Amino acid sequence: MATVGNVPQNGKSKAFDIVETYHRLLHEDPDLTMPVAAIEALIELLVQSRAVTVYETLDLVKTQSDYLKSRIPNSISLSAGTDLFQRYMISSLKPSSTGNFDSVRQHLLSNGRLFVSRAKAGRDRIANYGRHFVRDGSVVLTHGGSRVIGALLGKAAEASASGGNVRFKVIYVMNDARSTESKAVVSSLRAKGVPVATISEGAVGYAMGKVNLVIVGAEGVVENGGIISRLGTYQIALLAKAAGKPFYVAAESHKFVRLYPLGQYDLGIDQEVIEFKTEDEEELTEAEQMFADRTPRVTEREGYFVQSPLATPKLNSAADAVDFTPPALISALITESGVLTPSAVSEELISVWY
Repeated sequence: MATVGNVPQNGKSKAFDIVETYHRLLHEDPDLTMPVAAIEALIELLVQSRAVTVYETLDLVKTQSDYLKSRIPNSISLSAGTDLFQRYMISSLKPSSTGNFDSVRQHLLSNGRLFVSRAKAGRDRIANYGRHFVRDGSVVLTHGGSRVIGALLGKAAEASASGGNVRFKVIYVMNDARSTESKAVVSSLRAKGVPVATISEGAVGYAMGKVNLVIVGAEGVVENGGIISRLGTYQIALLAKAAGKPFYVAAESHKFVRLYPLGQYDLGIDQEVIEFKTEDEEELTEAEQMFADRTPRVTEREGYFVQSPLATPKLNSAADAVDFTPPALISALITESGVLTPSAVSEELISVWY
């Protein structure tokens, strides 16, 4: 029996689960971004679909896209991919189309795969544009596990290794919640001969005086030119602005999302970054317990704080959390189409969508 997350199949076939497919694609290809993984999952959906009309196909893709977004805690990035793919389908297909629908489907699939290949190639183009921002003798501060930032700094390092005159250093802000990912990025840069210093998130202000520029990635670029990125990006941007250091963002255009947040708490996702508690969950040390025993306790009235029974999965750790960096803190965005000012993002979105 088909459910919201499954596509009707014949009796001998396993029901298609778009959420499982999405996670499998990300697992099989670590370099895959969330929007591209979502698009590839929708392409697999169309391959297995038995829809015989344009209307059925469009309805199926929309339903499955909505279901996928509802099952992913932070769906901002992947929603850019699903929305783009739906827009592409609407522009490619007409409800009045007649003839052999199988040929229409094959045309759609081939163009969809072409779109994916171009999206993947965008990372190299960004790296070629962005490496020119890394000047000889500069110190670059970055954080997170952005693949495009890794490619950009890697290109700059390759230019130096091949006889160029660009010698630079990197200050990498470590994330304890994603230590494995952070160490992998640092090791990759050091293997290319780039001197890397690692600091904690609390040392960013101290280190900013030695920094020439900040380059970060993004999970989503919103309509006003701001970005949604790994938790901690906003505070780095604030410190860079206060110190007068340029703050650049490298992001593929398939991460441009139709969202206009007004602040940190207007992202449309449920994050548990700030969680007030009156009970300790972990075991305390002897010294901590002695201090806690001297602290007055307040007994909560049961049912005083009402819990909202939300069905959507929540971000369950700081490793998954994101924040919003407004456009006023961003010097420029480096995309595969070129270097954009934050104010140009809305024009770019209009060219893509309208």
